[in-house]
Amino acid sequence: MPISKPTSPSTSLPTVSPTGGKPARPARTEPAIGLLFGVGAYGLWGLLPLYFILLVPAGSVEIVANRVVWSVVFCALAITLTRGWQKVLAAVRDPRILGPLGVAGVLIVINWLTYVFAVTNGNAIEASLGYFINPLVSVLLGVIVLKEKLRPLQWAAVGVGFAAVVVLTISYGKLPWIALVLAFSFGLYGFVKNRVGGKVDAITSLSVETAVLTPFAAATMVVLAVAGQSTLTDLGAGHFWLMASSGIVTAVPLLFFGASARRLPMTTIGLLQYIAPLMQFAVATLFLGEHMGLDRWIGFGIVWLALVLLTADSLNHYRHASRLRRAAAQANP
Repeated sequence: MPISKPTSPSTSLPTVSPTGGKPARPARTEPAIGLLFGVGAYGLWGLLPLYFILLVPAGSVEIVANRVVWSVVFCALAITLTRGWQKVLAAVRDPRILGPLGVAGVLIVINWLTYVFAVTNGNAIEASLGYFINPLVSVLLGVIVLKEKLRPLQWAAVGVGFAAVVVLTISYGKLPWIALVLAFSFGLYGFVKNRVGGKVDAITSLSVETAVLTPFAAATMVVLAVAGQSTLTDLGAGHFWLMASSGIVTAVPLLFFGASARRLPMTTIGLLQYIAPLMQFAVATLFLGEHMGLDRWIGFGIVWLALVLLTADSLNHYRHASRLRRAAAQANP
């Protein structure tokens, strides 16, 4: 792209395209592209309740079974187009990759079943709570599993989060098990995936995870069809293609997230992750008509306070680590 030449100290000619047409737009930076992908990923996840409501009267088991099978179909097409079968075969042949991804597959199907059940049974607000408290669960897993030492603000966030669970238990009249199952299943899923690290890309990972589950999902679909409880082909072409599109709905935001994670620091990803539960909460209250009493507002407010503390600690730690890196770089040019 040609560089504009200044005509005076205060003005310059606009940058033009090589073909002499309209001025060319400056190329977006990698962080800007990563931000767009990140917002796209979490935005799509935030709209999932509306998609699952469209699939009713299909039950949560049928929806998740279709989601697994159609995700495998979509991944197979994507891998074929990108010529990525060698990566998939390498992952399957390596027990250090296949084992963790198999466990991850079990954890994510538990997460999917719980989430779809919650949304289709009028508990989308509690489902959003699960993803709000997921960062707190991740911190707790670090202490329990990895024996990490928490900083004071992290301890405060975990304590406030525990208080929120107590308040919401009183509000719901029962332990908010949907939120807890979602938070712990997704937290453990992230933990297992971190063990694999950068050995596989997003599409390979999703392919292996869902391929492990496909025999069980396909068998479930057959059993439902034989029992006359399948809706896949009984409610017209529109319902069929909505169910079939679950593969795209599952894979596209994951690919967006992978593209974002490669371009953004983890602190930015950590802030973006709140987009999804905020949107899910808004969808549940504004579009699905779920009720939020004062006691639940108080409980959610305490959760949000805990997240503010956790975010503040994360930003402070990131700034401190950045200063140390700059000081080390200056000391060792």
